Amino acid sequence: MLGFALDRVFGDPRRWHPVAGFGAAASALERVTYADRRSAGAVHELVLVGATTAFGFGLRRGGVVATALATWTVLGGRSLVRAGREMADRLESGDVAGARALLPSLCGRDPEVLDADGLARAALESIAENTSDATVAPLLWGAVAGTPGLLGYRAINTLDAMIGYRNERYLRFGWAAARVDDLANLVPARITGMLTAALAPAIGGHPADALRAWRRDAAEHPSPNAGVVEATMAGALGVRLGGRTQYRYGTELRPTLGDGPAPQVADLRRAVRMSEAVQLGAVVTAALWSVLRR
Repeated sequence: MLGFALDRVFGDPRRWHPVAGFGAAASALERVTYADRRSAGAVHELVLVGATTAFGFGLRRGGVVATALATWTVLGGRSLVRAGREMADRLESGDVAGARALLPSLCGRDPEVLDADGLARAALESIAENTSDATVAPLLWGAVAGTPGLLGYRAINTLDAMIGYRNERYLRFGWAAARVDDLANLVPARITGMLTAALAPAIGGHPADALRAWRRDAAEHPSPNAGVVEATMAGALGVRLGGRTQYRYGTELRPTLGDGPAPQVADLRRAVRMSEAVQLGAVVTAALWSVLRR
């Protein structure tokens, strides 16, 4: 709870962020471990996640203070909400160039090929997915496994963001990172979906619509986890997500999620409010679980 409060007040540190330091270390190690083989990627994953989790075990001696600081380190909820609001502000003012410049802080899509509607959709889908990845999942892993769970999960998720791509370089080397991240997010994504459905009335939505979109559409998504959180968000908002999705490494045709029109800027603002509600629901759930399991 203290770590969550620190994130809400301060957000991510602008300098000397531990996750950025982990990323730099992972990049340096990749120059040694890289080979176009799944086994090489598995070794890379094992070394980095294992070392980070072991460091988390060492932090257990620090008690409440260490847990709060570790929680603050791994959360990204405040920064996600801030980026979503700033994207909505830029789109609302007609600053498409500014919105394109901001998009890489939310997702890996190619902003230069997106118009205002495409930017709104990309930002909304990213907010849905990252609400789970940046807040719900680390909180739940922290509730289950303490500081090792917090740091170990963030290492897994960061490595997936770095090398878990289906491009020529990482198709095999990044396979382990992508699969481990899928496993680590299976339960958190579904809890995110349940929280989104339960809290849909907070943004004028209906739980039944969110659950219907989940049941009907989520399994069509190539990701077993992103499909759940994006479909429930689409259902809660009453919009249609998915379709042609262009990344820097190529184009994917994603399945349609939800019913209704394509999302507009107003829907992006509602998605930000939904994210804040789900984040709050997640920290309460994690805290209750931590108390009840003692």
